[in-house]
Amino acid sequence: MALWAILFRLGIWDAALFPSPWQVLQTLGHALADRSLLYATGASLRRLLEGYALSLLIGVPLGVLLARVKWVEDTVGSLVLGLQTLPSICWLPLAILWFGLNNSAILFVVVMGALLAITVAVHDGVKNVPPVYLRAAQTMGTRPLALYTEVLLPAALPSILTGAKLGWSFAWRSLMAGELLFVSTGLGHMLTMGRELADMSQVIAVMLVIIGLGLLTDRALFGVLEARVRERWGLLGVK
Repeated sequence: MALWAILFRLGIWDAALFPSPWQVLQTLGHALADRSLLYATGASLRRLLEGYALSLLIGVPLGVLLARVKWVEDTVGSLVLGLQTLPSICWLPLAILWFGLNNSAILFVVVMGALLAITVAVHDGVKNVPPVYLRAAQTMGTRPLALYTEVLLPAALPSILTGAKLGWSFAWRSLMAGELLFVSTGLGHMLTMGRELADMSQVIAVMLVIIGLGLLTDRALFGVLEARVRERWGLLGVK
């Protein structure tokens, strides 16, 4: 904040393109007062949570299937790896043609952005589970379903959690790409309006809100889960 204020005072850039921290805070205050920021944040988070939940529900079983079934890995696995290299914004024209300019199109883009990252991480985690774990469980008479729920998935949990974290970040990026490209209520729409009105304070304010939401999620959710997993695996003291 101090460096930002100093750079503004030096006047290196035009004040219209480089607002002061106080201008941005004032814009945040106005957006909170008229509730436009609250409505936009709520709309974006609703789309994000819906798309992310679908990505987890599909991505985790698909990743396990790819790791455990050879012919699926040889066929669908190559497709998943190929599609992962495709930027999520590339799905938007297809989504608009299929679903039209509505929430379903954005939801599709969010799912395609997060799903592939989750699938690949789960696949790698399950694939790298030591075979001795499975052989020992089978020797002790573990049933097929329990082999997955009590051995395979718990052993791959660190990688699954990493995939979930990556999926969350990719879901955010996909959501912003969708909301920026056509008019809809949300944080992306507020960014677009800030650009259209040449209101750099609003643009930076919305960017700070997105960063704040990302940090809050990481500290309150993924950070707690990672700490518990590290403690469970005896890695809490490992730097």
